[in-house]
Amino acid sequence: MKIRKAVIPAAGLGTRFLPVTMSVPKELLPIIDRPQLQYVIAEAVEAGVEEVIIVTSPEKESITDYFRPHLELEQRLADNGEQALLDRVTEAGNMARVSFVVQHEALGLGHAVLMAKDAVGDEPFVVILPDDIISQAPGAHTPGAIAQMVQVSERVGGGVIAVEESPWEVIHNYGVVAGTPVSDPASHGRIVKIEGLVEKPAREQAPSNLTIVGRYILPPEIFGLLERTEPGAKGEIQLTDGLLALIQDHDLFAYRFDGKRFDGGTPMGLLRASLAFALDRDDTREDALAILREFQDSTSETA
Repeated sequence: MKIRKAVIPAAGLGTRFLPVTMSVPKELLPIIDRPQLQYVIAEAVEAGVEEVIIVTSPEKESITDYFRPHLELEQRLADNGEQALLDRVTEAGNMARVSFVVQHEALGLGHAVLMAKDAVGDEPFVVILPDDIISQAPGAHTPGAIAQMVQVSERVGGGVIAVEESPWEVIHNYGVVAGTPVSDPASHGRIVKIEGLVEKPAREQAPSNLTIVGRYILPPEIFGLLERTEPGAKGEIQLTDGLLALIQDHDLFAYRFDGKRFDGGTPMGLLRASLAFALDRDDTREDALAILREFQDSTSETA
């Protein structure tokens, strides 16, 4: 079945970006000239997603504002003949149908996904964590991570979670999957059938170094499982617990995608993403290279 809908949890506090996130949601912090939220929506749209459900909080009205028409600004740009700027201003609102669900209390990622139950309905969907920014792998015809996952889901007939190989010394910071490799020539050994998931294990207890990245293609049955999931010690409903219940009766696969992930949830990760995307864009590459040369020369002089 076609993946038509995406759920983007965006109700977090963004504490690692304080104090700026007291007034600007983390999801609207820019990579060059567009917020990171817009990048992940573009990735979803490329994969065929038509509707995006953003789970937000009452304090984040600016996310809603970003996707509404800005009629006065648009008219001014049109009157001034600034079509290129007008296209950029209207781009976000034209990518997909965007709706909003308010999560009044942050009760875990599983709870945030559950908030979108009515909007998603009875069909498979994709969950996207907006601070996991993924650049496309080199190559003119390489699709984005979500499009790759959709192709995998169609071949294996189950849900798909994006993973990447992480250094063993940082395994304790991530969710880790355990499973069996799937024989699938088209994926070049990148698919694992998931048999277990462990949240932030100690290195010696980690079943693999395949760590979960914020992209999930899930069946609608996950909602019922999340409704029956008991809150943890912090009163939160964790998506991992729902996934553990899901694999009892449904096939769930991990997929090592082509592309590079950046942690847009940290200042340095967002800086790295900005630099990588600037180097990849024709209109910013030369300036980005000049900045790098400038800093390299400055470092050499002070060494």
